[in-house]
Parts: sequence; structure tokens; C-alpha cells
Amino acid sequence: MTTIRLLLSLASIYNWELKQLDINNVFLHRELREDVYMVAPLGLTSIQPGQVCKLKKALYGLKQADREWFAKLSSFFISVGYTQSMNDYSLFINSSEGSFMALLVYVDDIILAGNDKEEIGRVKEALNKTFKIKDLRDLRYFLGFEVARSKKGIMMNQRKYALELLTDTGLLACKPTATPVDNLGKLSSTESVPFTDVHAYKRLIWKVYVSH
Repeated sequence: MTTIRLLLSLASIYNWELKQLDINNVFLHRELREDVYMVAPLGLTSIQPGQVCKLKKALYGLKQADREWFAKLSSFFISVGYTQSMNDYSLFINSSEGSFMALLVYVDDIILAGNDKEEIGRVKEALNKTFKIKDLRDLRYFLGFEVARSKKGIMMNQRKYALELLTDTGLLACKPTATPVDNLGKLSSTESVPFTDVHAYKRLIWKVYVSH
């Protein structure tokens, strides 16, 4: 988040272009560099007793999947002239006389920021030839943040994300209050009634944690 805020601040100060891309079917691009086998999925009739499937791609859910994808994408950016930041490995920079471009990556979402429209077009074309992309044009929504740009600058908010949390918990129509928790109540690990849906509670806590 520190890198995102810094990049948006620089984009506001220097009036850079801010674009966003999404890579299609990202999990299909992850080649495995090691032998991984899996039990044949249900419905596969050609399998013989005792046989298993050897994976050619790092399917979603494998511990190797994210690592292999990021290694492939990093190698691609380096091959087209970008340098990977040593302070934040998800940041790639291409700087030359009068031109500056920064690419920020989060799995299959990419932010393009810089002052070189021709370079933005070149990167988009190269990415599309290699991976197939969805051009989302101006940056609007990234990692749960809405990004709004005006003559006064760039504003980030999590209104949409907050509404999604309220919807998931069934509290969308509740009356807002400055203190949503009873500050006079006493918490107890033995006397209070346990939360009925533990999985829903864990999902909510995780979403709140990620948003910070």
C-alpha cells in the first residue's frame, strides 16, 4: 500500500497517465518447473487403475502457482526493458531521457503510471501478444480502493468495499452510529454465547484485515 500511495502521489504531482490492465486467465500461464502429480479428477474415464495426472501448468490452489506466475511475469517485464525494484518486487520501472514509466503488479492486476503515452501503448501491445489482456483504461478500482481523479488531485476511498462488507454481514440497512460496539459491555470467553457461524466470522475478519 505504501508503494501504491507513493505512485498515486507522484502521478498527481506530475500529471502522469494512470491506466489499469487485467490479464485474462492468469492461472493458465503458469508453467511448472518441477514434477507435480495429482489424483485424476472425477469424470475422467480414460484413466487406468493406479494412474495419476502429471501437471503441466501450476493450477490454482497449488503452493507453487503464485510463485511461478510472478516469475514468468517478472521475466517478461525485464525482457521488454523494465527494471525490478529491490525495495518492492511488485514494482517495475523504465526510465530514459524525458520518459518515465512505472508498472505495479498485484497477481493479474497491473497499474501503468508515467508520462510516455507511446510506451504505455507499447507495453499494452506486448502484454496482449504474450498473455492476452483486458484494457480497463483509466485507473478506477484497485485492491478494494476506488480511485477518483480531478483537477484538485487523486482521492482514494473504500466506500464500495465497506458496502460489500455490510452486505455480507446483513447490516446494510442498519442505522449508522459513531460507536458501533457497546463500550460498556464486558467480554467473556466463558459466559457469552459462541458465534454460530465461525467461517463467516473468519471471512469478515480477513476482509477487514486485508483492507488495512
